[in-house]
Amino acid sequence: MSDECKKNVFHEDLFGSAFADQNESAGSDSDGISDSVVGNVSKSLAIPNGYTGKLRKGHLIFDACFESGNLGKVVYVSEYEYDLFIRPDTCNARFRVWFNFTVENTKYEQRVIFNVVNFSKTKSLYREGMSPVVKSSSRPSWSRIPQKCVFYYRSPEQKKKYVMSFAFSFDCEEDVYQFAYCYPYTYSRLQTYLGILETKHYAHFKRELLGLTVQQRRLDLITITHPSNLNKTADKKRVIFVTARVHPGETPSSYVCQDHL
Repeated sequence: MSDECKKNVFHEDLFGSAFADQNESAGSDSDGISDSVVGNVSKSLAIPNGYTGKLRKGHLIFDACFESGNLGKVVYVSEYEYDLFIRPDTCNARFRVWFNFTVENTKYEQRVIFNVVNFSKTKSLYREGMSPVVKSSSRPSWSRIPQKCVFYYRSPEQKKKYVMSFAFSFDCEEDVYQFAYCYPYTYSRLQTYLGILETKHYAHFKRELLGLTVQQRRLDLITITHPSNLNKTADKKRVIFVTARVHPGETPSSYVCQDHL
């Protein structure tokens, strides 16, 4: 980020709490991430190169080793700024859009800028007013980071790739903070929800295993129709086919599909 941009970002007003309103919840390749980064960071400590002192408050610890986590690498720029590299989608190494990670060992009123530096999309809803979401141990409902704290731009420092930067101020040292591209929707949540529907034995509801993903997870086919049609062939019957979430970052569509059920 430019010096002028950093100056503006660190204006006091830009670090208003993202938790003000909890009611909104519901080798290197050409893309800038090392080939050696094949998994998510796990309790990764971001400190200056060569630092050998004791761990202190404010030495941020990043983690994405949990269901729906995505953060492949963290680069310490300064005590105020960190470059983040997100992992690509499975079977599509050039598609990098979403992130979901936690930060802990923060210091009270510590102000930081997180730069997600390897986005693959030139067009993003972040350019239209969308912002990442955040929650913490003591505030488990998701809230959006204020729009004025979010910047989406082409960076000369990152070979003119698009970067999404957001500013944040930590306000509770004991909390673990979680940041995400959008409200996460996990595989476990889906399976739990479908399991609950099955236990209710609705006459118009049928769940079938359509297939398995490359990671051997279920692909479910849900049929909702009159009970008399559940075991009939549908050769001449009109159907409405609803599908959602082609890419893993498209979590809002999962919520829409769940409510549709």
